[in-house]
Amino acid sequence: MSTEKVAMPWQDRPEGHTEVLWRHSENPIIARDAIPTSNSIFNSAVVPFGDGYAGVFRCDNKAVQMNIFAGFSKDGIHWDIAHEPIQFAAGNTEMIDSDYKYDPRVTWIEDRYWITWCNGYHGPTIGIGYTFDFKEFFQCENAFLPFNRNGVLFPEKIDGKFAMLSRPSDNGHTPFGDIYVSYSPDMKYWGEHRCVMKASPFMDSAWQCTKIGAGPIPILVDEGWLMFYHGVINTCNGFRYSMGAAILDKDNPAVVKYRTQPYLLAPQTTYECMGDVPNVVFPCAALHSVEEDKVAVYYGAADTTVALAYGKLSEVVKFTIENSL
Repeated sequence: MSTEKVAMPWQDRPEGHTEVLWRHSENPIIARDAIPTSNSIFNSAVVPFGDGYAGVFRCDNKAVQMNIFAGFSKDGIHWDIAHEPIQFAAGNTEMIDSDYKYDPRVTWIEDRYWITWCNGYHGPTIGIGYTFDFKEFFQCENAFLPFNRNGVLFPEKIDGKFAMLSRPSDNGHTPFGDIYVSYSPDMKYWGEHRCVMKASPFMDSAWQCTKIGAGPIPILVDEGWLMFYHGVINTCNGFRYSMGAAILDKDNPAVVKYRTQPYLLAPQTTYECMGDVPNVVFPCAALHSVEEDKVAVYYGAADTTVALAYGKLSEVVKFTIENSL
């Protein structure tokens, strides 16, 4: 991994803005037709790489086939996305069958960039792969049996083991869902599954009462692991996805120390409320700087485009603690 300091994408808080997170002024940053074949580009992952950034992007084509594509950027805002999907070679397995790939996450652990995604293998499960350069990619064993979504790795081992958040699901649009953590000694065999947190009771926090799922790679702060997540309510107009945050215990992330009762960001703008799937804010990646007290969250907007929101890391932590469910 490059140790070169790369400037984060950033805009200062707009004058008069009082919310914890604020939107990039030129959202969405990636249009649905940013590559010739795409119907939509959303729910994608970004990491620092070299003298800029690299990413893995969900690009659904005009037949609405779901796949993941590599991309590069100097500033984290303007992206050059490959026109062909990632082709995987065999990693720790020869079994790399996949009917579809979507909603990737990426993190650096020890000596390589690890990628997780929702992988189609007799239904949705969690696919795992890795790369060293975002040019060659290697696919590993699926982490779990179908059905599962929202596989999110921790960026470092916990008690000597790889750790991953996920949301067991069904084969459809999943009118339920809680967050679990699982462990692996080798990124091939997974077990020790523990429930982290459940969807909230309707009267306690309605925006997250139907299902929840982990979002970007957790961020280690003094208080523990800061986890942005999506929460869903089933309204008379269908599912509505919003973003919240939780702080998990550093040594035992199955323990939730704090969890936001109010949301941090919910569908409000045209690009969040209108698209292939209206009323969706779905976080998948976050860049951060503890020294500069900054966080930039990438999220899918209405399952159509990629948008960006900013905040002060300390303010997100403070809000999560002071407004805990």
